[in-house]
Amino acid sequence: MTVAPSGTAAGVAPRQQPRDLAPVSLVDLLDRLLGTGVVLAGDVVVTLAGVDLVEIRLHLLITSVRAEMERERERERERGRQG
Repeated sequence: MTVAPSGTAAGVAPRQQPRDLAPVSLVDLLDRLLGTGVVLAGDVVVTLAGVDLVEIRLHLLITSVRAEMERERERERERGRQG
């Protein structure tokens, strides 16, 4: 009887280690986030002596107009193919 080392099976290569994360520039990060869209949600409550004075609820969608226009063109193409 042959026993394979932990994490491998006989005849199967062991898992690859995750690749190193390369540094990402701020411009690349913003381009990726705006291209796909970002949703932010949160609550802020200002309290004084145990009394809630101000409550702010934030629901924010951030996306680029260019990306949304491309998505709309793609939807129109799909409708044209179906109909």
